[in-house]
Order: sequence, then structure tokens, then C-alpha cells
Amino acid sequence: MPNDMRHLPFWEGFSVTSFQRHADALHLDLEPTPDTPPRCSGCQRVGSPVHEYRWRTLRDLPILGHPVWLRVRLRRVRCPHCGPKQEQVRWLGRYARLTCRLAEAVAHWCSKLPIRHVAALFGLHWDTVRLLERRRLAQQLDALPEPDPRRLVMDEFALYKGHHYATVVMDADTRRVLWVGEGRSREAIRPFFTWLGAARCARIDAVAMDMNTAFDLEVKAHCPQARVVYDLFHVVAKYGREVIDRVRVDEANRLRDDRAARRVIKQSRWLLLRNAENLKNDGQRIRLDELLAANQALATVYVMKAGLKALWGAQTGWAWRRAWKDWLAQARESGIESLARFAKRLSCYWRGILSRVRWPMHTGQLEV
Repeated sequence: MPNDMRHLPFWEGFSVTSFQRHADALHLDLEPTPDTPPRCSGCQRVGSPVHEYRWRTLRDLPILGHPVWLRVRLRRVRCPHCGPKQEQVRWLGRYARLTCRLAEAVAHWCSKLPIRHVAALFGLHWDTVRLLERRRLAQQLDALPEPDPRRLVMDEFALYKGHHYATVVMDADTRRVLWVGEGRSREAIRPFFTWLGAARCARIDAVAMDMNTAFDLEVKAHCPQARVVYDLFHVVAKYGREVIDRVRVDEANRLRDDRAARRVIKQSRWLLLRNAENLKNDGQRIRLDELLAANQALATVYVMKAGLKALWGAQTGWAWRRAWKDWLAQARESGIESLARFAKRLSCYWRGILSRVRWPMHTGQLEV
């Protein structure tokens, strides 16, 4: 092997003593250069006597598309301060089977490609790539400044079918996810507030959430200064399930003798739940207009849905108060049992709806 190939910069302190090519892979033997004294990996002392030699086989970055296997002769020093200790090698971790530059390259591509693709690209096992990706994320997390949030967003999401949920908490200002935990009960989310600490909890001004009683009670218990802000999407979705769907089913049952009219109402669920501006074509708009014109109860709950959404658009507390009182009175006087029942339940949460005027927050930030 030429002398200029024996000492390469990315294997500092070692020289190539053997080079072979087998089955499209390159195999190299590396030994310490005589002019490089060993350095203790514990106290960094240089020049301790060698206790023993050990060979380690590891992977390096591919060269010209060929996998590279290194067989490195490492020294174990007899340090007067630390005792027997492995020498420090800058381009190799203490127990690593991959060089640092290969590990860095894998971690870099993990930020751009799925783990499965990165594993195929470098010819590594999926578990190895996953471990390097987790280390990269841990390093990025450690490098982040200590969070000191003033506004939070809390929401739940389904892990898989069967009503298994997890909770995620985000800083509304920085959009940084602060915590994810399995479950949505008070006991499940309490570790977040324990981690946040009493001092930081006391500085929380507002928390956006759905009408989850567990979230509400736990925020009030740990963040006495925080105002709860209920998210519009979740309230309207709840209105759709408890009011619109209920009225639609009741009307369909009432028209069981009129099969044609009953079929129209039963097939109108998404027309009623979808926002008018999101209707796909003129045909759907015409169908919706005809349906509302033909059925007073459905027309009432549909219009009341628009009034409910308008509560989140009030610009002042007084404007909200007037809109809220009008909507509540109309719901009670509508003669529709499910609507009146929903309004009664919602009246217990009026403070969280009013808070939207002061704190224009929503949980949709977590969907981005």
C-alpha cells in the first residue's frame, strides 16, 4: 500500500496495515502509529504504559459505494489515576461498533428519510439506525433551553382503536411540544405539572383545551392563575354529535312511513355537519337548501350551529355576553329537547368560552 494511503485524516492516530476486498466490501486493519502515545479515556492523561491490546471490528462510511469494515487494534492503558482504561480515540466511541462519522451521517439522514430507508442506504440493521436516531433527538432535546411557558395547549389523540388515548401538551407561543403521556385522566396528566414545577405553573396565563373535565380540574389545581380556553372545533364537534345527529335520527324515525323523505334525512349527515363554505359543489348546496326548507327542526339546529360558532368571534366581552344570552335563550325556546339539553350543559362552561375574547387560542396548533 502506498505511504500516502497508510495515514488518512479520518483515522487519526492509526495507520492502515492491511487492505483487502471481499464480496464488494472493503476490509482494513488499523494499528496505532508509533509516534501517537495513548491517552487515558478517564483522566485524559497521555503516555501511560500499555496494559494490553485488543482488536475491535466495526463499520465505517462506505468508500466509492462499498461497505467498509475496520479491524482496529486498540490499546488499554495502565493509568496511575484510573487503573486499566481503554485509550481515547477521537473518531470512535467507547463501546461503539460504528465510527463517529458513520453515526453522524446516519443521524443526519434520519432527519430527512424514514428509518427503513436509511438502514437500506447504509446497509445497517433497523434497530441500529433507530438507536442512532433516538440519540440524535435526545441531543437536540438537551440542547433546547429550559421551557418557561406562559400559554399552553392541551389535547388528546387516539393511539389505536379501542378508546386508548394519549395527551400532548404544547407551548402555544413557541409551538414546542413539552410533554406526551399515555391516557387522558387526571392521574395521567398530573406528571406533566409535577415536572413543570410549582413556580412555572404559577406563571401560566391560559390553557387551550377541549371540554375535558380532567384537563380542566388539573389545570385549576396546579395553575391557579391560568384561564381555561375551550376550543371551538371540539365544542362544535360535540354539538354535531349530541344535537344535529340526535335531531336527524329523531326526524328520520318520525318519517318512517314516508320512505323517500326518511332516506333523504338519513343520508344528510355530512351535509349538516360540514360548513357551508366547504360544500363541494352547487348540487350539495341545493340539496342542503331543500332539506332545511322542508324540515324546521333540522333548519333550527343548523342555524344555531352558526350562532354557536359566532361566539368565538366576539371582539369584546360585552359583545360576547349579548351573543351568548341570545343564543342561550333561543336554544331554550326552540322546543328541541337535545338542543336545550346541550345549552344547559354548555352554560356550565361559559367562562372558558368567554376567555377566547382575551386569549385567542385553539388546539388546532397541534394539528399543524
